[in-house]
Amino acid sequence: MPTHIVLIILCGAFLHASWNAVVKSGGDKFLNAVVVMGVAMVFCAAALPFFSQPHPDSWPYLAFSSCLQASYVALAAKAYGNGDMSVVYPLMRGTAPLLVSLASLPLIGEALPPLRWLGVGMVSLGVLAMAFDQIRIAKAGGSTLMIALLNAGFIAAYTVTDGIGVRKSGAPIAYTLWISVLHALPLLFWAMATARERLLANFKSRWRMGLFGGFATTASYGAALWAMSQNVPVAAVAALRETSILFAAAISYFLFKEALGRFRILGIVVILAGVALIRIA
Repeated sequence: MPTHIVLIILCGAFLHASWNAVVKSGGDKFLNAVVVMGVAMVFCAAALPFFSQPHPDSWPYLAFSSCLQASYVALAAKAYGNGDMSVVYPLMRGTAPLLVSLASLPLIGEALPPLRWLGVGMVSLGVLAMAFDQIRIAKAGGSTLMIALLNAGFIAAYTVTDGIGVRKSGAPIAYTLWISVLHALPLLFWAMATARERLLANFKSRWRMGLFGGFATTASYGAALWAMSQNVPVAAVAALRETSILFAAAISYFLFKEALGRFRILGIVVILAGVALIRIA
């Protein structure tokens, strides 16, 4: 895989960890997510007229992915409200690349070579290893773990959907902008209907967070979609994107003062080895 593509995906991984940390940073996690998505929606909608639009063949994938991603954001916010980011994040993100890899051959026709399979597996195992010690430390409840694992299924589903959709679109930038607009709408409507006053208060106090988070989530996923549009295997992109756990670990430690464990060091080593294998495969 070309080095510049790897670096772009890794930059997106950093931004992905950053916007998740913004959601976790305080207050109502669901409303934080809605503020982030709402700000992203406004700016992406304003930018759409300046770009070539996706081919109509990609529209069904846009619609389906938007529903999946709205569900993902809602579940992520709920999971973060119940457990440490250092437990929830790796469980969600570490399981997803393996699911994407299993689905890629029957759904997309992408067969990974053995060395790349090994790299994807090592990234996923490394991410999950970073959660193991944290599960013991935080003693996360069963419901939180189930939500995180369920969300891994949503992540895998929208990743495969968008891998197909962005290639059919012929316009990865506009496809990314439409995703940001469409999956924010149901979350915004739901929040306005159920918690209007709290949402408005949250926006007034945290709009700066929304600006950064909105940019980070759009740019992060845009980097992954662009890589997929360059015919990089979807499973490889999904695995590289989950190196965001390395950035999330640093954010959790320095900002949220969450505990570290020896399994996290092991996980970091395994993830880096997996990235190297994906790069050379």
